[in-house]
Amino acid sequence: MNGSSETRPYRVLARTYRPSRFADLIGQEAMVRTLANAIDSGRLAHAFVLTGIRGVGKTTTARIIARALNCVGADGTGGPTPDPCGTCDHCTSIGEDRNVDVIEMDAASRTGVDDIRELIEGVRYRPVSARFKVYIIDEVHMLSRNAFNALLKTLEEPPEHVKFIFATTEIRKVPVTVLSRCQRFDLRRVDGETLFSHLGAIAGQEGVEIAEDALRQIVRAAEGSVRDALSLLDQAIAHAAGGRIEGDRVRDMLGLADRMQTADLLEALLRGQAAPALGLFDSLHEAGADPVAVLQDLLEFTHWLSRLKAAPEDARAGGAVSDIELERGRTLSAKLSIPVLTRCWQILLKGVSETHMAVDPRQAAEMVLIRLAYAADLPTPAEIVRAAESGETALLPQPASPSPAPAPETTQPMPETFEALVALFKSRKEMVLGAHLANDVGLVDYAPGRLRYRRGPRAPDGLENRLRRMLDDWTGQRWSVEAVDGGEAAPSLREQREEREAMDRREAIDHPAVQAALEMFPGATVEAVRNVESAPILGEAPQEPPTDPEDDAEAEGPHGELPP
Repeated sequence: MNGSSETRPYRVLARTYRPSRFADLIGQEAMVRTLANAIDSGRLAHAFVLTGIRGVGKTTTARIIARALNCVGADGTGGPTPDPCGTCDHCTSIGEDRNVDVIEMDAASRTGVDDIRELIEGVRYRPVSARFKVYIIDEVHMLSRNAFNALLKTLEEPPEHVKFIFATTEIRKVPVTVLSRCQRFDLRRVDGETLFSHLGAIAGQEGVEIAEDALRQIVRAAEGSVRDALSLLDQAIAHAAGGRIEGDRVRDMLGLADRMQTADLLEALLRGQAAPALGLFDSLHEAGADPVAVLQDLLEFTHWLSRLKAAPEDARAGGAVSDIELERGRTLSAKLSIPVLTRCWQILLKGVSETHMAVDPRQAAEMVLIRLAYAADLPTPAEIVRAAESGETALLPQPASPSPAPAPETTQPMPETFEALVALFKSRKEMVLGAHLANDVGLVDYAPGRLRYRRGPRAPDGLENRLRRMLDDWTGQRWSVEAVDGGEAAPSLREQREEREAMDRREAIDHPAVQAALEMFPGATVEAVRNVESAPILGEAPQEPPTDPEDDAEAEGPHGELPP
C-alpha cells in the first residue's frame, strides 16, 4: 500500500455503496418507474413522502430526487432528468452533502414549531445556484402537532422553486392533512434473493470470500433492510480478520443456531424426544446461541414449514433459502400436518414471550422445549372428534387411575319465601351473595323459581348471573333472576330490620317501666332493645347479633365487587 491509501479513513460499506442513481436502487422497481416517468413528463409534485422500514433507502432516494431535479448535465445545459449525470457541480455537491440549496433536517431532533417556522422563513428566498430549493425532512412523523400545522399552508401552496421530500418509518403517525398534500411512495422490503445477489456482488468488489450459508444468514438477519445487511457484512469481514467468512463465524457473531441444527431440534421435539432435544439445545447454548434466539429460530422454521406445506410452489418466498435447506424442509413438511405445525407455532410463540421475561432465560427455554416435546404425543382436536364419532377410546383422554364416581349432591328444596332464599345462601356458605341480597336489593316480586328486584347503589354488576347459576345448580330447576329499574320495590331486608329495631326502641323507651327506670337513674340511656317475640330473618339463631353493615362491606372487598 502507498502512504495515501494507508492514511485514508475507512468508509463503511453502507456509505461506500450508497446508490447515487435510480438505476442503483435495488428492489424498488415500481417506485423508480413512477418517479422516472414523472420527471420525464415534467409532472413533478411539489411534495413527496417516502415511507418504508429502516434501511431500504428513503433518505438515499430523497437525495437522488434532489439530484435528478437539479442536474444540469456535464455541459451545464441539461434539465431535470431521471438519470443524473453525477459529474456536474450540483450532482457532486448534493452527493457530498454540501449543496446550500438542498436542506436536510432531522425531525427526530428538531421537532418544535420554531424549527419549522425557521424553515418556512427560508422558503420564500430563491435558490442560490440550483434549479430547485429542496427540503428533505427525515423521520417527519416526529414533528409536533403545532409544527405540522405551521407547515400546512406552505406545503399546500409552496413557491415554484421549492420541493419538499419527507421520509418516515411511521406513516400512520403523519397527519392525513399532510399526506393529502404529498405524493406518496412506499419503499418495499428487499426480498431475500435480491439482497443475497447484491451482497455477493459487493463482497466480490471488496475482494472478500464468503460462504453461501454465511451470506444467507446475514440476509435473514437483515429482514429486508439493505443498510442492516451491509452493516452486518462489514461486521462479518472484521470478524473474519481477512480470511474466508464461514457460516459458523457469522452464527457466532449473531448468536444464532445453525439452520440444520434448528431443523434437528424441531424434528426431535415433534417426535416427542425430550432428552435428545435438550441435548441439542445444550450444544447450541454452549456454542454461544442465545436461548431466545433459539426459540425464535424454531418459530421462524415452523412458519416456513407451514408455508411450505400450504404453498409448496412458493418455497423460497420470504427469505434466502439454500438448496440443502429446501430439501430438508420438504422432507420434514411431508411428515407433518398443518394442525401439528399450528400447535407447535402457538407453544413457541407463547414461549418466546415467557423466555424474554424470565429471570433465567435458559431455564425458561428448556421448559418450553419440554412442553413442546410432550405436546407432540397429544392427538389433534380433529383426531379426538373422529375417535369419539367412531367409538374408539385409544385417542380419548384416559384417567390416570380408576376413581369412584362422586356422589351426586343433594338437590335443595325450592325456597318458599325471599327470606328463605337469603337463608339458603347463608347455609351454603355464600356469605357475600347473601349479604348483597339482604342489604343491597329491594324485592319487587318473588315466587319459587322467579326473583325480580331493584338494585341498590352497592349491588355489584353481574349479581343476577351469579344468583341464577347457583340457584339452578342447588335446586336442579331453571330460575329467572332479573334486576328491574322501575316498579315498586320493598325496602331491603336490612332496612326492614332496622325499621323494626327503631320501632321497638321507640316502644321500649315509651314503656312506663322504662320511663320509671330512667327517672330513677338520671343520665342513663337505652343502649339496645331486643324483641324476643320477633322472628329472626336471614336464618339467624336468636342468640346471634344482626349482620353489621361494616362486616358486609369487608366481605365484599374495597369496591363492593364480587369475588371471582
